[in-house]
Amino acid sequence: MNVTKIVSIVFLLGSLGLGYYLINSVKSTIDERALISDREDAVIEKLKLIREAEIVYQEVNGNYTSDWDKLIDFIKNGEYPIIQKRETVVTLSYGADSSIITIDTLDIIPARERIFKETYNVNSANNGIFRGFKVKVGDYATQGAGAYTLNQSGKDVTHKFRESGVVTNIQDVFEGSQVTKGDLLMTLIDNKFDPNVNIDRLPYVPGYDNVKFIIYAAEIDKSGSMVDVLEVKNPRPFDPNRAEDNDAKNRKPLRFGSKTDVTTSGNWE
Repeated sequence: MNVTKIVSIVFLLGSLGLGYYLINSVKSTIDERALISDREDAVIEKLKLIREAEIVYQEVNGNYTSDWDKLIDFIKNGEYPIIQKRETVVTLSYGADSSIITIDTLDIIPARERIFKETYNVNSANNGIFRGFKVKVGDYATQGAGAYTLNQSGKDVTHKFRESGVVTNIQDVFEGSQVTKGDLLMTLIDNKFDPNVNIDRLPYVPGYDNVKFIIYAAEIDKSGSMVDVLEVKNPRPFDPNRAEDNDAKNRKPLRFGSKTDVTTSGNWE
């Protein structure tokens, strides 16, 4: 074997080795980004659950909480009142109008139900002659699927669901009856979050065993008024580019809320 062949073989082996290294390096980078993305998706989902729990807690108690035990107990054992507020305008003896606000408690439901479930009302999209429902109570309605049919100006039109969920109630609307745009036709309920989530692990960042979200809740003076503020953030980001001192808001550690502003917006939104 002459020198030329030996050199060619060496270059070939070197090229193959370099090619393998580059391909493996690219694949490792792609796999790492995918892993970071999956972990951050899990963090965002947990932050959304914490945010919803805090909002409902504030609606019931009048303030947010930075006590994880209180928040967990509220999710497990708390109650949420369903109220109806009515305003009646009366004319006083001297001619001025006065408003009387009446608040009635219609029902009390578990706080967990209010946090985890979303209720959607399906209303008639137009005036028309009702032709029938496409689902029954207990069915799971899928967004975009047929919901009900109306005869509008002599033509049957099937209207579709705008949301997904289990059909929990159907109104007594009979085929051939006249319906008006906005009339309630049925109600759907769907899960906003995984109902099997471990509530006891609520404070912990997904992907770590013992790392807790940093939570801050307080009442502060904002332009002369006392307001409630809330901030929850991930103290240990998976993405090394999410440095706390990074100027780009969407590259900072995942969080929602603010210590100084009245907001519960997340920086992933």
